Amino acid sequence: MPSAAVLVIGCVDPRVDPSHVFRMDLGESAVLRNIGGRVTPGMLEQLALLRTLAQATTGDFDRGWNFVVLQHTDCGIVHMQSHPRQLADYFGVNPGDLSAKKVSDPYAAVALDVAALRADPNLPAGVRSSGWVYDTATGRTQLVVPPQP
Repeated sequence: MPSAAVLVIGCVDPRVDPSHVFRMDLGESAVLRNIGGRVTPGMLEQLALLRTLAQATTGDFDRGWNFVVLQHTDCGIVHMQSHPRQLADYFGVNPGDLSAKKVSDPYAAVALDVAALRADPNLPAGVRSSGWVYDTATGRTQLVVPPQP
């Protein structure tokens, strides 16, 4: 298990390496990456499976853990808006409901995704979750959603 009890959900964009952004050393965090760094149904399934694995081997994601959602400006997911069917499938929604996913606004999207993490019944209540946005132009990271259960 990561020594800092941190799990980062981030984007696959190579400009935004979570270990570099948060200055974490090898072994301090677990990192799961997908397009946009989004909390999708697939990501929630992966987290549930990871929790089962943790319970079977070393413990649980209980108090002390922080799940970090890291999104960024200038994200390529914005270009997927011209492919609404694929993007809707990715989020598990109807194309007409896609605007609710805030694809073009990383600040709104990260808040939405942290809320989805906090509402997931498959994660223990003691897990803290937070949301950050990395600005690709300045290299600065902004806390958007403070860590709390």
